[in-house]
Amino acid sequence: MVKKILIGLAGVVLALVVAIATRPATFHVERSIVVAAPAAAIFPLVNDYQARGVWYPWDKLDPAMHKTFSTPSFGAGASYSWIGNKDVGKGKQTMTASVDNTRIEETLEFIEPFPSTAQVTFTFAEKDGSTSVTWSMGGDNTFMGKAMSLVASMDSFIGKDFDNGLAALKSESEKTFAAQQAAAKLAAEQAAAAAAVAVDGAAPTAAPTTPQ
Repeated sequence: MVKKILIGLAGVVLALVVAIATRPATFHVERSIVVAAPAAAIFPLVNDYQARGVWYPWDKLDPAMHKTFSTPSFGAGASYSWIGNKDVGKGKQTMTASVDNTRIEETLEFIEPFPSTAQVTFTFAEKDGSTSVTWSMGGDNTFMGKAMSLVASMDSFIGKDFDNGLAALKSESEKTFAAQQAAAKLAAEQAAAAAAVAVDGAAPTAAPTTPQ
C-alpha cells in the first residue's frame, strides 16, 4: 500500500515537473498610456530614480522600504537598490541606456524572494503635444517563474502594477507641465510689463515753448 502511494506521488511530481518544463521560456509584459504633455515634461520623472518615488507603484507597497541611490541617480549608469517587506523583496535596477525624451533601458535584478533578471524599457513617442509612454519588461522564465505561470501569467502578476504606475506618471507629468506653462506665462507677462514701463520711462518729454 505504501509503495503504491509513493509510486503515485512520484508520478504526480514527475507530471508536474514536465508541465513546468513545457511552460514558455520567456515572458513579456507591456503597457502604454497617452499623456497630455510633451516628452520633456515626462522623461525626468522616469530618468531619475529618486524622482520615481512620486509614481512608482511598488513604492506604495512598502513606504518604509530602504533605498540606496547612486550618485548621480539619473541617466545611463545610474542604479537604485532596495530592501523591503515581503511584497517588494530585495533587488537592484541599473540604467543601461538613456536617450533624452526618447528611450530608457534598464536591467532589473530581483534578489529576494526569487532570484531573476529582466530587461525593462520605457519609450516616449510625442505627437501633437501629447506623448505615448510605453513601459515593457521581458526576460527568461526561471524554473520558479515557469511554476508560477501554471497559476497565473507574469502579465497578470504585474500588469496591474504597470497600469497603476503609468496612471500615476500621467497625473504627475500633466501637473508638472501645467505648472511649467503657468510659470512661463507669468514670466512672459512680467517681462512684457517691465518692457512697457521701460518704454514709457524712456519716452522724451515735450520741450516747453517760450512765449513770443
